Amino acid sequence: MPALLYEKTQFRTAGDRGLLVEYGEGIAPEVNRKVRAMAMVLDRHPVEGLVAIVPTYRALLIQYDPLTTGVTVLKQALLGLEERLASIAIPPPRTVEIPVCYGGDCGPDIEFVAATHGLGVDEVIRLHSTPAYPIYMIGFTPGFPFLGGLPEVLHTPRLETPRTHVPEGSVGIANAQTGIYPVASPGGWQLIGRTPLKLFEPAKKNPFLYQAGDCIRFVPISPERYATLVAERGA
Repeated sequence: MPALLYEKTQFRTAGDRGLLVEYGEGIAPEVNRKVRAMAMVLDRHPVEGLVAIVPTYRALLIQYDPLTTGVTVLKQALLGLEERLASIAIPPPRTVEIPVCYGGDCGPDIEFVAATHGLGVDEVIRLHSTPAYPIYMIGFTPGFPFLGGLPEVLHTPRLETPRTHVPEGSVGIANAQTGIYPVASPGGWQLIGRTPLKLFEPAKKNPFLYQAGDCIRFVPISPERYATLVAERGA
């Protein structure tokens, strides 16, 4: 399905204290750009009764206090802010560099990805580490970034049978997307590398290195550098 911005924003109720605000269809920069812009505007101009904002590919999930506000009031406030988007300066996205050790024990599926597309492993690494990937949304596990912009030549299906354990920091590919596993978990993505960075630290005030709307750029590092960085963080 091609990406499409709606002419009129669509609203759907999500339980007794949630409102889903949909801006378009498909996974694409132009749709997610509006999601990001509205999230930033709401952060700058809070609406009374709003509890949390959760950006997704094409929508915002608004959580609100039903004792303070209601769906009708929220809709009016959101549409009013949307009309002001053109006059509000939205800063360019922040780019976060993530070091990655590709292949070997860190990326057991990189040779499969290379063979699938008739590429060498070095070419897979070059292609994967070239773009600045926009973070469309965060979910699945704490801090898991769903990234857009994977070069089409690297689009690779998920594993037929998911792994029961994917190590923390693993970088993978699933169909047209790439992402990082911040915590160990089951998963079915093709693993091509691993970062030594600690991506989720719940004890910190800001537990994540990035947020939806940022961009991620992967920086290849050697196995020796990977081991040094892991040792330095005490893991």
